[in-house]
Amino acid sequence: MSRKRSDFYSTIEYIGPRPQKPKRPNFFGGWVILVIAVGMAVWFGKPLMPFLKAAQTGASTEQAALLITTLNQSGKPGDRLAAAALAHSGEAVAYDPAYYDNLAYPMGDVPANKGVAADVVIRCLRKIGHDLQELVHEDMKANFRDYPQLWSASGPDTNIDHRRVPNLERFFVRQNSEIGLSRDAADYLPGDIVVWTLANGQPHIGIVVPGPGDGSGVPWIVHNQGAGVKWENVLFDYEIVGHFRYPTE
Repeated sequence: MSRKRSDFYSTIEYIGPRPQKPKRPNFFGGWVILVIAVGMAVWFGKPLMPFLKAAQTGASTEQAALLITTLNQSGKPGDRLAAAALAHSGEAVAYDPAYYDNLAYPMGDVPANKGVAADVVIRCLRKIGHDLQELVHEDMKANFRDYPQLWSASGPDTNIDHRRVPNLERFFVRQNSEIGLSRDAADYLPGDIVVWTLANGQPHIGIVVPGPGDGSGVPWIVHNQGAGVKWENVLFDYEIVGHFRYPTE
């Protein structure tokens, strides 16, 4: 069937895009997206905050060297332990939680370029004459049931017992070296040992040292939280569950 010429023109009288209804502006969509983005950045960036704070302060090896010299001139065990910790913070150590068997005993150690949080405390105390591998093992042999039963072990193990933070915490308690918990920075002296519960529920341990430069009166921490041995201002970043002064003076 043929179509009229007038019908043909009527179908093509408008050849532009289909007219669109004007959209109502959404005043909340952009803000909601922005708030969500900021929230996600804060949540996922929180574990990095200690490392970022340390980088911002610019703590240097020169500042550490000055503090080490001053601390080593003191006769206090805590000062000497803090000096050992600051010296250790300049060493390259990769975080490695692996179990190592056949460690020497006493004074056995995992490879010097590897370690975990407990190894910081172990190595620094050895530098001032205290071998936690032997001390913890001897106490566990005599008092095994007084230590945390968390690893299905039937007895002491010289390869690993001293490298577990809950065991070190129990050992320090048994040595009467416990100091009351506090949120006052003045209560934390160089060489004090602190145990935390991290945000993920894992135990952690480190050594109190002075801060750098003009901040030497502020307690900082030498520890290994996964990025190697660091000297950082993180004392109150996590829940403190143990505060010890060992060896006792």
